[in-house]
Amino acid sequence: MKKRRFIFMLLLGISLILSACSKDSQNSQGNKKTIITSTPTLFFHGGGSSYHAEEHMVNAAEKAGVTKDVIRADVSDNGKVTLIGSWPKNAKNPICEVNYENNRQLDFNKHGVYATNVVKALQNRYGIKKINMVGHSLGNISIIYYMLKNGNNKKMPQLQKQVDIAGHFAGLDFKDLPSAIKMPVGMKLNAQGKPNKMNATYKQMTGVRKTYPKDQVRVLNIIGDIGNHSDGRVENISSESLKYLVADRARSYRLVKFTGKNAQHSKLHENIQVDKVLIKFLWDK
Repeated sequence: MKKRRFIFMLLLGISLILSACSKDSQNSQGNKKTIITSTPTLFFHGGGSSYHAEEHMVNAAEKAGVTKDVIRADVSDNGKVTLIGSWPKNAKNPICEVNYENNRQLDFNKHGVYATNVVKALQNRYGIKKINMVGHSLGNISIIYYMLKNGNNKKMPQLQKQVDIAGHFAGLDFKDLPSAIKMPVGMKLNAQGKPNKMNATYKQMTGVRKTYPKDQVRVLNIIGDIGNHSDGRVENISSESLKYLVADRARSYRLVKFTGKNAQHSKLHENIQVDKVLIKFLWDK
């Protein structure tokens, strides 16, 4: 009798252990992240704008058959990221439209924090190891300041391709702007794209000349000229000053200038010719 009872208790114990292991396995599978192997592309909008400004370019990519996997990352003023939608595990060339709640943030360092938080959120959920980035106007600041913070960090997803559209790297020529982001009067560029005068933020940005990984990032710089060496808001020389920041370390650097009425600042991200160049650069092998 004692022997039967011992065998019964032993079998019951083994059964309970196996049941617990099975539940742990199920829980583990249920919480397992979706691993994305294709390289995601993040789009950053300009000042006073939202992810809606990115939709034309994203829709163009979808129509071209590049991808059908698009999500959004909403970023609060304090940097909290909320991912809207999800990518399937077999996502091809997935896209993330980044949307900043504070779309007029003039502290450029915070743009670096916002962008970093978005990339970390995607990394935590999807295990991504590489990224592409596209910026328009103020959105370009997120890219540069992300690289200031993370360019040397091998634990973060590595930037592969970068598209800058209408970037005001060396400053803007508007009234009542803080001197730190205002383009210096009489600024000129040398052959390397280096300004003869630099405001405080551009001086800070020159730090990426050391943080960009050597021969890794392909850079496409898109600017507009409506006839006066400006896209109507950003002077071409301010956009062209990106060359000094990245060209020496980039795997490749290319400048493309569009002209005519559709080269105006806010029309560049809705220009079908820009779409074609962007799509070919990012996704054509």
